[in-house]
Amino acid sequence: MIGYAARRLLLMIPMLFGIIVLVFLMLNVIGGDQALVLLGQEGTPEQLEALRRELLLDQPLTVQFAAYIGKLAQGDLGYSLFQSQSVLEAVSGRLGATLELAIVALLIAILIGVPLGILAAVRHGRASDIFAMLFAQLGISMPVFWMGILLMFLFAVTLDWLPAIGRGEPLLVAIVDLFRGNPAVLLDSLAHLALPAITLGVGAAAIISRLVRSAMLDTLSLDFVRTAYAKGLGPARVTLAHVLRNALLPVVSMIGLRFGALLGGAVLTEGIFGWPGLGQLSVAAINQRDIPLIQGVVLTFALMFALVNLIVDLAYAAIDPRIRYD
Repeated sequence: MIGYAARRLLLMIPMLFGIIVLVFLMLNVIGGDQALVLLGQEGTPEQLEALRRELLLDQPLTVQFAAYIGKLAQGDLGYSLFQSQSVLEAVSGRLGATLELAIVALLIAILIGVPLGILAAVRHGRASDIFAMLFAQLGISMPVFWMGILLMFLFAVTLDWLPAIGRGEPLLVAIVDLFRGNPAVLLDSLAHLALPAITLGVGAAAIISRLVRSAMLDTLSLDFVRTAYAKGLGPARVTLAHVLRNALLPVVSMIGLRFGALLGGAVLTEGIFGWPGLGQLSVAAINQRDIPLIQGVVLTFALMFALVNLIVDLAYAAIDPRIRYD
């Protein structure tokens, strides 16, 4: 498995290179004149020309791309045009908030979607199955921004139970404070995290529940399930140890894909709840046409998505011993 992981990591290099090429070409074709964006209409022709030379905008795209790749090879993502800091500093300062939101939302999706899908499959055709599928249909159909507005109106405005916008202390910092005897910090962090995480998690939970139900219904009809019951195993053990485990492969794939979707959905959710993550940063970069920052954010999202897919592939062998990579 170590050899397989190493090969997959090496294959990530051409994939990331292809993403870099596409993003670079698209942004430089439609991004406009960066010098004019920076100086505005007040810039004199001489100032614009000097800035274009400094940014290599007077050079062919091949020269600009070679310079960009050279900086990337040294770990330099460039300098943000409007954030007054390097792209690496801007991205790393927001990455933790986005990862925290996406991971907690994924945990919510798994904790809701998997049990609901199991219940729907085991009680197929009954009221609990109908309820689960109704929840799944509503969760899939409702846009993230509409779900966020509804939750904010109910829990923040009407009931005044949770804060509407902002972020408390980072969750890891709050957990450390809990062990130091200060639980108020953790409660405040969870209160700020609840609404955006639930907003993102409900849609993913709906998709996961439908997939778990479908995969388990297919597995329940197989011969080995009847054999397990004939051996005298109880329903709970058959369902969890045999049926669920054999139905997990497509579910794990979907969970990996949903994590990537959660990162993308965070752009809208962070805007609604004022969450200071990469979503807000990317929106600001696009509005300001901050091309180096946009490139850095896209590259970060691509790298995270590739790593999640690698983790999902490696998890297959742990779930199904028949899968071998070496």
